[in-house]
Amino acid sequence: MSGVTDPLEPLKYPIGRFVRGTKASTAERRNELIARIERFPADLEVALQGLSDADLDTPYRPGGWTVRQLVHHLADSHGQSLHRFKLALTEERPTIKPYVEALWAEQEDARTMPLEPSLAIIRGSHARWAVVMRAMTDAEWDRSFIHPEQQREISLAEALELYAWHSAHHLAHITRSPVRAVRPA
Repeated sequence: MSGVTDPLEPLKYPIGRFVRGTKASTAERRNELIARIERFPADLEVALQGLSDADLDTPYRPGGWTVRQLVHHLADSHGQSLHRFKLALTEERPTIKPYVEALWAEQEDARTMPLEPSLAIIRGSHARWAVVMRAMTDAEWDRSFIHPEQQREISLAEALELYAWHSAHHLAHITRSPVRAVRPA
């Protein structure tokens, strides 16, 4: 099946897939990525402006989550990341608790609630996360946690790269979603 591509790939990964093993290994790169993390809540809110409840309940791609589920997922995921950073900074190579994102996205809150509670979580998590990251020493970026599903250690420098990508990845899902195809962002 070589050469066969998934036609949904550009919709699933509008900015491309995350490159595992990428590390924010320089202070300049870390500062750039931390700034993205800080800006993300405002960027997300701009992307959501003008969307109706019907728009929020529209999947961003065939078989994908709705925009509403996506925003609630971001609150769940990024809140988890803040906690993972703090665990790695306060414990020696802690094993994190993974969760089944797809099942969380099917819960009543993710399917039906207004966005504001999750936007508040995102704003608060990102503000606290940025303060924690800006205070980290060069050596602390090498601290890590164990991801049991991936069966590997993830440094905080790599986790920063991942979540900066994750933010842009899901922001692109919203800005390039079918509801934005009809109405400019």
